[in-house]
Amino acid sequence: MFGRFLDDSFAPAIRRDVTTATLSRLAANACYRYSAPFLATIADGLDVTLSELGIAVAVTELIGLSAPLVGRRVDRLPHRTSMLGALVGVGAGSIVAASSTGVPMFVAGLIVLSIAKITFDVALGAWIASHVPYERRGRVVGLIETSWALGLLAGVSTMGAVAALSNWRWGFVAGAAMVAVAAFAITVRLGEERSSGAVGQEPRHAHPATPRSSNPLRLGARGKWIVAGMFGLMAASQTLFVTFGAWLEDDYGFGAGFLAAASFGLGALELVASSTAAARTDKWGKERSVLLGAGVMIPTGLLLAVANGVVVPGLILLGIFIAGFEFAIVSALSMGSQLVPGAPARGLGAVIAAGTTGRAVATVPTTWLYERQGFWASALLGVGFAVLTMAAITVARTTPADATDRSRVGTRP
Repeated sequence: MFGRFLDDSFAPAIRRDVTTATLSRLAANACYRYSAPFLATIADGLDVTLSELGIAVAVTELIGLSAPLVGRRVDRLPHRTSMLGALVGVGAGSIVAASSTGVPMFVAGLIVLSIAKITFDVALGAWIASHVPYERRGRVVGLIETSWALGLLAGVSTMGAVAALSNWRWGFVAGAAMVAVAAFAITVRLGEERSSGAVGQEPRHAHPATPRSSNPLRLGARGKWIVAGMFGLMAASQTLFVTFGAWLEDDYGFGAGFLAAASFGLGALELVASSTAAARTDKWGKERSVLLGAGVMIPTGLLLAVANGVVVPGLILLGIFIAGFEFAIVSALSMGSQLVPGAPARGLGAVIAAGTTGRAVATVPTTWLYERQGFWASALLGVGFAVLTMAAITVARTTPADATDRSRVGTRP
């Protein structure tokens, strides 16, 4: 399906298995994204307030700080082993969340789910990096990143439909079933291969005597600014992801069925954005594409703050805001796989850790602001984080290449 978008210049393994990888990540993303639009519904089911559950979700997001450690481990393991184990973890976490009798058990399920999801993303990114040179990686990452949009469009919508017919717990069970199918597909389709670093990079053992100050296994100054940009980007998206469901329920009385339909619409816009990124990011430049996506989020968020009392314009603006984020995140992930020479999973671990930390940092204030001020306040908070992203990536573009960056393949994106 997705392999037909790649010509013969791409590695056979990529063209053969990109569809399996994308659909597997779709299932994992669906489980991971399900709780955000239904957070208010879940809070009611657990008999807690939205802000209280928001604090609990923030705790689970902090698990993202483990991503660099995950990256170190993934760099040493076969890609299929890492991805398969991660999918099992996503399914197990979903079942625990579905079975929860209170917030502690629900949080425990989300923690397991989050760690497993991070592991899958890092392993998948390392698999891509081991087969695709950096200057062409944006196309493959963009294709696979459609799974983020499809996770909302098809996955969360399906889980939401199940929840509308039963309750939110069965939505998680439906997600676990999807992940089980994905794990079987990974087992059957992907070949077992050991990570050997990114295409075009020197092997990690090529720098045994490198001083600590220029250690190629550490982020350089430019890499740190890119990580900061990822933090702001993910935080900006989280401010609205965890509050738009409550906004639609509280202001307009929409239930689980409408939330599933809204998730479908947002997923469709995300799919357009990620598909555009797959086609354009390598041509326009990865840093420039992140700036473009964040630049769309800022005025859209400001307009959303003004129009949040009117449902149709509000939903349209919300969709554009999320589409801008989706376009930017594809390019940010492409950059992450090249931050640490010879260890793509470690660089991905750094940007994923920054992103999940951004979500954790944003979750508490955005739910608090929503309960006290309304959806407009969450939108303004999202604008602030998008500004942070633009500032960090702008600095990264003007930061001279250091020992880490000089090892990259090709020219500056």
